[in-house]
Amino acid sequence: MADVGDDPNAEREALRAAVEERYDFARFGPAEMAEMDLSEWEVAFDPDNWVTGEALLDRVEQELTARVAMREIFGVIDRNTSPDRVLAYSDEGYAVVRPDGSVEGAGTIVRDVEPSVALCSIPEYDVLEVPDRDLPRPEDVTEGSGALGTMMLQIVAGIHLLVGVILIGAWMLSASVSSIIAPVAGLGFLLVGGFLLLIIANARLSDRFRAEQYRNRLRALEAVDPTSISGADRPMMAGGSADDPGE
Repeated sequence: MADVGDDPNAEREALRAAVEERYDFARFGPAEMAEMDLSEWEVAFDPDNWVTGEALLDRVEQELTARVAMREIFGVIDRNTSPDRVLAYSDEGYAVVRPDGSVEGAGTIVRDVEPSVALCSIPEYDVLEVPDRDLPRPEDVTEGSGALGTMMLQIVAGIHLLVGVILIGAWMLSASVSSIIAPVAGLGFLLVGGFLLLIIANARLSDRFRAEQYRNRLRALEAVDPTSISGADRPMMAGGSADDPGE
C-alpha cells in the first residue's frame, strides 16, 4: 500500500477531509475564512467552480447592502453598469469590485469588502437577505439605547443615597443611636450611590459622544461625491466613464 505522503492526490484528499471536519460550511463566514491558510482554502474550494461575472456582482451587491443595513459595514453601495462593477464607499475610503472578483481601493472599507467578495464567490454560500432598513439620516440618530438600564441604575443609586442619609441623620439627631456602625454604614451607602451616579454620568457622556461622532460620519458620507472618487492615479466614475485599468 502506498504511503499517503508519496501520493499527492491522497494527501490532498486527506487535507480536504480534515478541512471539512474542522469547518462548518453551513455557517461559514469571515471569521472562519481568516482562520484558513492557503492550502486549506485551495482544497476546500475549487477555483473552477467559483462564481464570477455579473452573477458575482449581483451577490456582492446584495451581501454588502445587507451588511450595511445590519451596521456591520459603514458606507454606501453603488452598482455601476458600464463597465459592470460594484462600488462601496465611505467617508474614509472606497472599494471597487470587478466581475473577476478583484478588489481595489483605499481605506478601511477595502478590508470590510474583501471577505464578503470571497464568500460570494463560493456557490454554496447563501447570500444574506437585505433587511428593510438603511443608514439613518444624521438628524435621526438618537442618544442612548439603554434607557431602561439607566433608569434602573438611577433608582438603585437613589435608594443607596437615601439609605445613607437616613443612617447618618439618625446617628446625628437621635440620641438612641450611638453605635458607630450606623454612620459607617451610611457613609458606605453614600459612596456606592455616588459611584453609581458617576457611572451613569460617564455612560451618558460617552453615548452623547458616540452619537455625535456617528452623526458627523453620516454628514461626511453625504458629502462624498461618488462620481469623483479617485484612486492613486485614475478616477473611478460612478457612471462608468472611467478607464478600466484592467483593459
